[in-house]
Amino acid sequence: MDRILFGDNQFFAVNHISDEKSRAQSIQFKTDEAIMKTLNNAKNVGLNTFMCTTHDRIVAICDIIRKNPDEYSDYKIFPCMPYAHKYANAVTELGISGTIKQYVPGNVFGSILKGGMAIISKDYISLIELMIDAEMKMFKGINTPVIFLQNVITDLLLGLNCEEVLVAFCSHIKKKYNAEPGFITMNLPKLHEVLTRNGIENPIICSSINKVGFRMSGSIEAYEEVLRTKKGRFIAMQVLAGGAIPPEEAIEYICGLPNIESILFGASSQKNIESTMSYIHAFDEKQLTTAMAS
Repeated sequence: MDRILFGDNQFFAVNHISDEKSRAQSIQFKTDEAIMKTLNNAKNVGLNTFMCTTHDRIVAICDIIRKNPDEYSDYKIFPCMPYAHKYANAVTELGISGTIKQYVPGNVFGSILKGGMAIISKDYISLIELMIDAEMKMFKGINTPVIFLQNVITDLLLGLNCEEVLVAFCSHIKKKYNAEPGFITMNLPKLHEVLTRNGIENPIICSSINKVGFRMSGSIEAYEEVLRTKKGRFIAMQVLAGGAIPPEEAIEYICGLPNIESILFGASSQKNIESTMSYIHAFDEKQLTTAMAS
């Protein structure tokens, strides 16, 4: 994985601190062209991995990338599924049966109508695989080397002790898409313990990691202990704690932690993209110089 990954929160008006900023971003990115301009600004300064949800608007973004293979030959997308709001909105508009009919591929819908809950309870793993395949259709022909399960599902499965579903997700992503499975979570220590106990070695885990504990379930010390002593490919997100920590201070802390393979961030302007990247490069270089000196 690249050291720096570019995220999509700003495109869909997701801001955990300010409703005002959310509204401004909603206006700024109301067109696909505006999203592509920012993605290209990021790509032009070396950010070649876009980590995004399976929001409906990503379909058009993928179409643009597919239509320009030379321009995006080295470009990668890390899909994160499911986009929960998409299904919640669909249930409101279409009802449960209408949502299943719209998003589940093949003739499974007819089977569900005939078999009721029996088919779901007896073969829910197969149903989950079908849902993954439905989500992945938009990325056909695009390089997707890592595919993530969103934290809303990851953490729900952790809470329900449905560890076999996490294992099934890993298996399907590897077999069907020849990709690495990844997990987004708000509970890094618990997820790492569950995955490794189930034979998933060196897992890819993306989690909120910041110096004030923003959206981190468990103590900051517990997270630092996992990073220091456990094997994994860890991605730090929400490193600015939703804007609560000054960028330079926040990134100095993250770059000083061991075993952080990648840093995920989103930005609305080229200035903020370049500024964040410069902080990461500067503190990485500082850590390397210190390590060599010692």
